[in-house]
Amino acid sequence: MAEYLNRIGAGLILLDEEALSYDFVPKEIVRREDEQKTLAAMFSAIGTANMSCRALITGNVGSGKTVLSSTFADDIVQHYTGVRNIKRVHVNCRNHATTAQMLLRIAKELDERHPERGFSSSEVIQGIRRNLRTHNQHMLLILDEVDHLLRREGDDPIYQLLRIDEGRKESGTLSLILISQEQILDQLEGAVISRFGRTNHLALKPYTAEQLTAIAAQRAALATRKDSITKEVLNLIGQASADTGDARVAIELLEGAAKAAEKEGTAEVLARHVQKRASRRGRQVEPSVIDELSQHEQLALLAICRRLKKDAEITTGDAEKLYHVVCEEFEVKPRSHTTFWKHLKSLETLGLMESRMGTAKEGRGRTQFITMPDSLPGTMESRLEQTLIR
Repeated sequence: MAEYLNRIGAGLILLDEEALSYDFVPKEIVRREDEQKTLAAMFSAIGTANMSCRALITGNVGSGKTVLSSTFADDIVQHYTGVRNIKRVHVNCRNHATTAQMLLRIAKELDERHPERGFSSSEVIQGIRRNLRTHNQHMLLILDEVDHLLRREGDDPIYQLLRIDEGRKESGTLSLILISQEQILDQLEGAVISRFGRTNHLALKPYTAEQLTAIAAQRAALATRKDSITKEVLNLIGQASADTGDARVAIELLEGAAKAAEKEGTAEVLARHVQKRASRRGRQVEPSVIDELSQHEQLALLAICRRLKKDAEITTGDAEKLYHVVCEEFEVKPRSHTTFWKHLKSLETLGLMESRMGTAKEGRGRTQFITMPDSLPGTMESRLEQTLIR
């Protein structure tokens, strides 16, 4: 009874699904090295007593804002051990969207016995300051999704935090990192911007296909059995999610493909597992697009589809060889090398395939690889064969 449940946790591929969750923060961040250096420059004075630092990190969903700030904060705490006692505190302002909720969350991080109510905001802030001073701590406060707090409360809570040392003999109680999808500096009053610093803004660009491949590889190494996912399949995941620039999409594709493979009882993630998952969110190819291709564009695409049913990618050189085989099958004289390349460019422009430059598997140098990250090659193959036979 309920034998189907035996597949759950079988571990054919997935060993640690926590590494694929949205809330998981790896110890190291990949492909944001330049941004780490920029952030470090903004915090160059944090190792000095009585000094505070500020930063605003903005970017689209899945651009790595939280992972960057969290790994940076952990590195700062470790790096300055023995130099300055830094306490890292992270507050998600989507979950704590009022001043009272945000401040209570900070106070509880410092002292879990702090009363739930009965104090004004200014009293809680000064209580936070006393606690830090008593324990000789400097707080590195991360306010994640701070735009939710600002929309509800305005910029007064930020202003109060920036003034935490005003009128006191000692300074440098806390450093602050604000995280937002929006560029919020223009929404702040002049007094707040003056204290925060307009130049302390780090805008993250969407991830590229290469960066998303590296992220998928990192998560795969943490979450899956060794050698269960090839580099070619990881490249496919990177390309399939590149239109969003969103690391979460890449991680979701990785998880979905791994679970699809396990459901089949296989111990390896194949290209079709990624393609099937990606096709659900990618644009569908209309039959009319296939029908309107020239005969040799259809033949070239058929050759590519037949290989990509089994493999994650194919070199343009192999694609041309297979094109000649398909032409022979349909008793059509193949076009020249130059014309074949033009057909490939046309197919890519139509979104029927994608290409990337990579290191050749044999010999030296670089070559061009063709993939279909958002389509099902088998389905397209059937459509092409029907069209060509007419």
